[in-house]
Amino acid sequence: MQSGFAGGYALAALIAALILPRWGWRPVFFAGILPALITLWIGRRVEESPLWLAQREENRIRGAGSESRIPSPEPHSFRRYARAILITLLMNSAALFGWWGLFTWIPAYLALPIARGGRGLSLAASSAGIIVMQAGMWLGYVTFGFISDAVGHKRTYILYLFIAALLVPLYARPSPLGWLVAGPLLAFFGTGHFTGFGIITAELFPTSFRASAMGLTYNFGRALSAAAPWAIGLIAARGGLASAFGISGLAFLAAGFLALALPETRGRTLS
Repeated sequence: MQSGFAGGYALAALIAALILPRWGWRPVFFAGILPALITLWIGRRVEESPLWLAQREENRIRGAGSESRIPSPEPHSFRRYARAILITLLMNSAALFGWWGLFTWIPAYLALPIARGGRGLSLAASSAGIIVMQAGMWLGYVTFGFISDAVGHKRTYILYLFIAALLVPLYARPSPLGWLVAGPLLAFFGTGHFTGFGIITAELFPTSFRASAMGLTYNFGRALSAAAPWAIGLIAARGGLASAFGISGLAFLAAGFLALALPETRGRTLS
């Protein structure tokens, strides 16, 4: 599911390159309706978690609640996991701030004239650059699981974030290698770590409120990261996008340091 984001991003860049020059931005927006409709079809065919079904059946036998859902956890359960919730919330907020601040502005960065701090690429060249980055993004998503199973989930997650922080200034350098070489690598590490967030948080929290904890820590971070494009744009107006991207690098770095406070979850059995 996570790696599909890269495919959708690349397809969106391709649609923009084909449709935008001929018919403008409105048809590009309407093209987004089609995959949205497909998600309705997919959602109806996704099976429930076997662990969730087993716990629901256990609760039904014990007469501990409705057959339709798992009873809400006791308040003391939330207090027990309060530290993990706070850390993952702050960690994901920083990671999402870095990602949205960077990747929201990359299309503009590639298309802006060199005199204004951009790359000066045409729409077709910018779309091609974005599509190449999505190849790195897809590989980053997919390989995270294999690497983390070998060296540890927490260690891999931190490694991805720290490398992403180092690659941001390399990508922003005014040289062809910046976006041709550093671009796919930045997408690999700067986006692939989101696979780790799903793995780590799923193993941190019990089934009784796993979805609530993951939804809170992820989407609260998304809400805070809404300020990232604004912040990057504000700084770019004064010093250019290349220098403004440094904020994203610092955010990736902060997320990596926050992750140090989490326990290793590799090999942990879901409860």
